[in-house]
Amino acid sequence: MSFTLHGIGVSAGIAIGVARLASHSRIEVAHYVLSQQYLDKEIARFDDAIAAVRKEMEVLRTQIQPNAPAELPAFLDMHLMILNDSMLSEVPKQLIRSQQCNAEWALTQQMEQLVAQFEAIDDPYLRERKTDVVQVVERVLKVLLGHPDNLPSEESNLTDCILVAHDLSPADMIGFKRQQFAAFITDAGGATSHTAILARSLNISSVMALHNALSLIRDNEIIIVDGEQGVVIVDPDDAELEEYQLRKEQWEIEHQKLKRITTSRAATLDRVAIELHGNIELPQDIAAVRESGATGIGLFRSEFLFMNRTDLPTEEEQFSAYRDVAAAMSGMPVTIRTLDVGADKPLGGLTEHTLNPALGRRAIRLCLSELGLFHTQLRAILRASHYGKVKILIPMLSNLTELRLTYAAIDRAKASLAAENIPFDDAVEIGGMIEIPAAALMASAFAERMDFLSIGTNDLIQYTLAIDRADDSVAYLYDPMHPAVLQLIAMTLRAGEKAGKPVSVCGEMAGDPKLTRLLIGLGLRRFSMQPSSLLSVKQQVLKTDCSETTILVQKILKATDTDKLENLLARLNQ
Repeated sequence: MSFTLHGIGVSAGIAIGVARLASHSRIEVAHYVLSQQYLDKEIARFDDAIAAVRKEMEVLRTQIQPNAPAELPAFLDMHLMILNDSMLSEVPKQLIRSQQCNAEWALTQQMEQLVAQFEAIDDPYLRERKTDVVQVVERVLKVLLGHPDNLPSEESNLTDCILVAHDLSPADMIGFKRQQFAAFITDAGGATSHTAILARSLNISSVMALHNALSLIRDNEIIIVDGEQGVVIVDPDDAELEEYQLRKEQWEIEHQKLKRITTSRAATLDRVAIELHGNIELPQDIAAVRESGATGIGLFRSEFLFMNRTDLPTEEEQFSAYRDVAAAMSGMPVTIRTLDVGADKPLGGLTEHTLNPALGRRAIRLCLSELGLFHTQLRAILRASHYGKVKILIPMLSNLTELRLTYAAIDRAKASLAAENIPFDDAVEIGGMIEIPAAALMASAFAERMDFLSIGTNDLIQYTLAIDRADDSVAYLYDPMHPAVLQLIAMTLRAGEKAGKPVSVCGEMAGDPKLTRLLIGLGLRRFSMQPSSLLSVKQQVLKTDCSETTILVQKILKATDTDKLENLLARLNQ
């Protein structure tokens, strides 16, 4: 009997095939109390398991094919880093000794504690890193428990097979890449998980967060995966199969056409130039940015350098990462966002938990209260500015006092470098993120004092509508088309135009092709997004008449009724 499952579509495309179940259920762990005499042996068993997984990952890394996306080795390296971190490789041994428990139990207890810390993080990207910790721990547990690899074995032709799993790790994805499944669906995960990012980089249709697909779908059952709509149809009837076969063929034709515009200049029909930049989290993401045809990096999330570690990155470590990105972009702009973490995130003992982390000591608030930390990062970014067109982006500004203190910190960093005769770009551009309503309402004041602005639509929507994006019970209220959100975006763009300062959008709205014309009509001329979205957005740019769009968008700005807004948006995208 046919039925439909709904999840989060994380990578577009349509696939039709037979299900291959990966029996990747959560590993059950027993608790044993050990006698004192067995503790050394238990710790040795734990060390052996860590060493075995480390070797397994290192071997997997050598098997990555040269044409694999850059994200694949990068994420595997991150899992190796998590494995080697003392929080996983040392603390469980202390628990074994102090609690006289078995290694599996100690490791699971430590994992639960780390997951709880990640759960408290407001930033969805960083919060999703809990999945990486769980995936690494599960690999160690499998070795401790003697469980074999539970991915389906390699077959001669899996191109019509769809992998159904509870969750997938980057290491699983290496095998997945070799076996060439047509799509995959998982019970767990989200749009910002590493698995989702890899799926998009591989251009494989995928749907995540289906919750119970693994228990409802049977091996060899025919399923349809619609990665754009987040829909999975199980055991479809003939009419559904025919409809989706046509849609699949059409999508594949359109996808191939998109590649033809990679080197095309991004401009509207009436020759208005639009800049399309990429967002990155890792220096290794540069390859995907270059392949997409992006003309710069609009958002380099520097917090990646601070994640999954108990100490802080040194100036040299940060400088090396920023310099490599700047140099690799060969003169194209690289916008580095200063540390955007909050009071809720473990950061070398510098932060503490608060009841409302989204409203607490985060982003620039944290940096201005930890000036030593900020000084180190600013020096590293400024040093990298000597090797490319680097810009500095300040997150979560809310008032001019913060701006004055930020400029003072930058001046101190410049002075210290000058005193040491270390070269840097003294004219480095400094921009501010508009991501809370107060900043949008003061956009004119910020635009007058800064070189550029960047609208972070994810947070702007969250703070404007007073909803927690991570809270499923209010997720339906998260609406980029809310009139209040559109007014704040329009206000910021007008402020930038009046001051003669460029404004970009670097949130998810920038990468949604359904909103490209709307944003152009509002006055946006600089987009920054995940590289995998860039060609779809460019296609919309090339089909847009800027002057005609602007007229219809003014009607959208005046509308307050949801149905009317949707109708006007549909007309805009015709």
